[in-house]
Amino acid sequence: MQKLLSEKSDFQSYLDILKIPPVRSIRCNTLKLTPQDLKTRLENKTWKIKQPWKNHPEIMVVEGKIIDQNQIDKETINRKRRDNKNVVIGNVENLQPGELGKALEHLLGYYYIQELASMLPIITLNSESGGFILDLCSAPGSKTTQAAAEIKNTRTIIANEVSLGRIKILASNLERCGVTNTIITKKEGTALCKRLKKQNFQFDTILVDAPCSGEGTLRSSPKTYLMWNIKTIKNLPKIQKNLVTSALEILKPNGTLIYSTCTHAPEENEGVINEILKENKNLKLEKIKLPIKPRPGITNWEDKKYSKEITKCARIYPQDNNTEGFFIAKLKKTK
Repeated sequence: MQKLLSEKSDFQSYLDILKIPPVRSIRCNTLKLTPQDLKTRLENKTWKIKQPWKNHPEIMVVEGKIIDQNQIDKETINRKRRDNKNVVIGNVENLQPGELGKALEHLLGYYYIQELASMLPIITLNSESGGFILDLCSAPGSKTTQAAAEIKNTRTIIANEVSLGRIKILASNLERCGVTNTIITKKEGTALCKRLKKQNFQFDTILVDAPCSGEGTLRSSPKTYLMWNIKTIKNLPKIQKNLVTSALEILKPNGTLIYSTCTHAPEENEGVINEILKENKNLKLEKIKLPIKPRPGITNWEDKKYSKEITKCARIYPQDNNTEGFFIAKLKKTK
């Protein structure tokens, strides 16, 4: 990370944000209720709700639970304030562990617990033209359910996942959220694309949220650091590139492919996209519009030089927006 964040203050800001727990973010499931209705319900539970992105009221941060000072004695409040695990600031108390997931509103599918940066790939699509959608690596279903809500259960989504255990979680989330336009398939991603190609099946929109080293998830999953190794960084780009290459073969002309990872490693991000562009002259990168502050894709990494077009990709760093780390590229097939 020090090589990526060359300025000392920038790297220090990155280290500092890793010490702070990530915000508790949720996405209102607009298939079942409006953002305002959900906000009202949650505030009636004394939850303090913030909507951080002006044009996306469905995205919310649960800052904690407001303490009613008329119903609790000052000594108890002061004791809670001394315990950093209990009180965030002032009279706002942290939710109990698991409280977000156990809430009735969650069980009813009124909201989906999802990290802020993870919501960005579907926002990037911006409810583009009709036709079929393929979510190639879909479990546990955060982006599939988000896409279904964006298009109001119209069109058809193919949600693919190779792991049977993860498919069960995916199916449960789709049912909980009232998603009715989605077909689940179980196949390795490249194999599925080859099979669909033989059947002359094409998609207007494809999402490849690729398996990655997960460097961007250190705030919520510190064990990622313990599992990290350079061998993984060297092996994953081949898998990621194969997934994108296979997906492009079933993408319609003028179709859109979103490639995303939750890692910072250029080998898995700009390196993959640069190779894809070199091998596919009928592709172009599109500039990405996001409700947060992204940084452009990098064009130099160690001994590698990437196309200037790569700057149209988006890098999301935790210290810039109080999120986890992410990378997004938006590819358009020209013919």
